[in-house]
Amino acid sequence: MKPAPFRYADPRSLEEALELLATEEGAKVLAGGQSLLPLLSMRLAAPATLVDINKVPGLDAVDVTGDGVRVGALVRHATLLHDAAAARVQPLLTRATANVAHPAIRNRGTTVGSIAHADPSGEMTSVLALTGGSVTVATPGGVETVPWDELFVGPLETSLSGPALVTSAFFPALPARSGTAFAEVARRKGDYAVCGAGVVVTLDESRRVSAARAAYISVGLVPEVHDLSDAVAGQPVEEADWAAAGELARTLVDPDGDIHASADYRRLLVGVLTERTLAEAAGGIA
Repeated sequence: MKPAPFRYADPRSLEEALELLATEEGAKVLAGGQSLLPLLSMRLAAPATLVDINKVPGLDAVDVTGDGVRVGALVRHATLLHDAAAARVQPLLTRATANVAHPAIRNRGTTVGSIAHADPSGEMTSVLALTGGSVTVATPGGVETVPWDELFVGPLETSLSGPALVTSAFFPALPARSGTAFAEVARRKGDYAVCGAGVVVTLDESRRVSAARAAYISVGLVPEVHDLSDAVAGQPVEEADWAAAGELARTLVDPDGDIHASADYRRLLVGVLTERTLAEAAGGIA
């Protein structure tokens, strides 16, 4: 199929982009287009106007500080994947981005666009949640910061309304004495994951587990973060019962079934992936 007719606009400033979003009824933002264009082609979306922000300056930077990583709205997945400074401060970014679709899509698709799309099967939405991140949103009335747990309200649905443009996403730095891991199961490499898990393990000064947290994809209607510390807290890292943490995770999720996997199979994968990724994350802590 072909998209329904639409008007195309390519603003040269953030102010112009916001004006278009405010005045053009039914306008949609186009950044990488790897989520939006398929919806247009299948006529699952039919905006009257596409506002292409690729010529808006100042949205294509990855800013890394000791506090975390800020990713601009035009930063491609591939750029973030190969950013060594970002990987040092928040390794989950690299680990998760490596699982995003195929290289061709990573070369064009944007990390912030994936988050704004709010797909519960998207890797970057889960990373934003697991790291306790937020997005910066520009509106005609000013700029505001929206925490991840106030952003996602349903599948492909955010709390943003009216003319608004997500200009960046912020991922806080990894805590000290922490390790991360990310893994997913898909029918074919690059396909949407049947289930995925990202985890963070933190040790105390005596190398006992002080915290273990996990986020999952393709499991809930919105990104979910679960605290698994009760299963392993206080245990020496070399003896930690990661299987118990996996069993705990299975009791905390309530996945739906579909043509790709039953709810029971997804719950089983949650347990298996949790155990494996927690062990991997702990093993990487120096």
